[in-house]
Amino acid sequence: MKKQKLEFINLKYKPQNDLICLFKISPNKMSMKKAANTVALESSTGTWTKVPGKDYVHKLKAKVFSIKGNWIKIAYPSELFEAKNIPNILSSIAGNIMGMKAVKSIRLEDISFPNSILKKYKGPKYGIKGIRKLTNVKTRPWIGTIIKPKLGLNSKHYAQSAYESWLGGCDFVKDDENLSSQKFNKFEKRLKLTIKAKKKAEKQTGEKKFYFANVTAETNEMIKRAKLVKKLGGKYIMVDIVTCGWAAVQTLRQENLGLAIHAHRAMHAAFDRNPNHGISMMVIADFARLAGVDQIHIGTGIGKLEGKIKNIKQLKQDIENQKVKATEKRLQQYWAKIKPVLGVSSGGLHPGHVPFLIKNLGRDLVIQAGGGIHGHPQGTIAGAKAMRQAVDAVMKGISLKKYAEKNEELKEALRAWN
Repeated sequence: MKKQKLEFINLKYKPQNDLICLFKISPNKMSMKKAANTVALESSTGTWTKVPGKDYVHKLKAKVFSIKGNWIKIAYPSELFEAKNIPNILSSIAGNIMGMKAVKSIRLEDISFPNSILKKYKGPKYGIKGIRKLTNVKTRPWIGTIIKPKLGLNSKHYAQSAYESWLGGCDFVKDDENLSSQKFNKFEKRLKLTIKAKKKAEKQTGEKKFYFANVTAETNEMIKRAKLVKKLGGKYIMVDIVTCGWAAVQTLRQENLGLAIHAHRAMHAAFDRNPNHGISMMVIADFARLAGVDQIHIGTGIGKLEGKIKNIKQLKQDIENQKVKATEKRLQQYWAKIKPVLGVSSGGLHPGHVPFLIKNLGRDLVIQAGGGIHGHPQGTIAGAKAMRQAVDAVMKGISLKKYAEKNEELKEALRAWN
């Protein structure tokens, strides 16, 4: 039997104007080289059998340039991809290859964009420095909440809960991922009442407050809702980036509405929870930054959701640094003009978690608690105060236990959850 020529492997190749992907693969009844070659050909100019071709087509083929154990790196010429088209990129590098028989499993672990691709995208409008200027929060972490219960409240009671959250000390109030425009809480009514409550809270506290209305919907409806947010004086919108799709996220950013975009990552675990198959959260976050979100959920390393603090730290570095250094399991990236993205920790948090979060994830962080604010024994205002007190304590270098001696709300929170 004639030995197959592995035309898509070139271990001497030095990437130039290429999009680079780091994959972890497990071959299925074949050598690692053959499996790697199959991944590269299927995701670029090849197919399962030999077909007539032109010489100029061969110049566009992907090249496997590194194989180390189960880890391979593939360079894709940037000419393979349409400008400003994230779905096109993903259809190539994470499309059919995810279902090939040639591999038992395949995971896209990281991606590195060349400047020729980066310069086609706007990236975040604000970035971390811009959000600090917009919100007038100079050095501390931001405090956010999700109204709970996440579903079921009518618009009036929802807005009241938001008002109490801001009054207690929250900077941000957001819709949860599955609240859109249900009969019990229509988007337009909720938006108007909550924006009104926001303005009232700003007058009473002397602080800027922000509401993240979930505009996730069919794309035309989503843009309509975002425009209404702007018309009513809102500065932020929220979108479920995975479930609404990358094309919709790009459209939302391209509208140039001047609104900051909060990215919820609902459904990400369907792609990234299996450590051997799918797409890592690192890749999802990279595309989110490219598309232009200003902040994104990254996990907590504590609380109710799965995720190790080591991985969350790496993810945070990836979204907020301009230069990302290569490691054994991460690619180098220089983001050029693309601004950093602010990380959001959310999921089962309460005031007792604040020291851990700031110690591990720093001050450029949104600490977001739902039940950990609204479930406070003394109610939502007290819950928000307790969270603000916990942040203040850490910023002043005082233990929560000591700070709670003179702050009843924090004391009650620690008693309830620690």
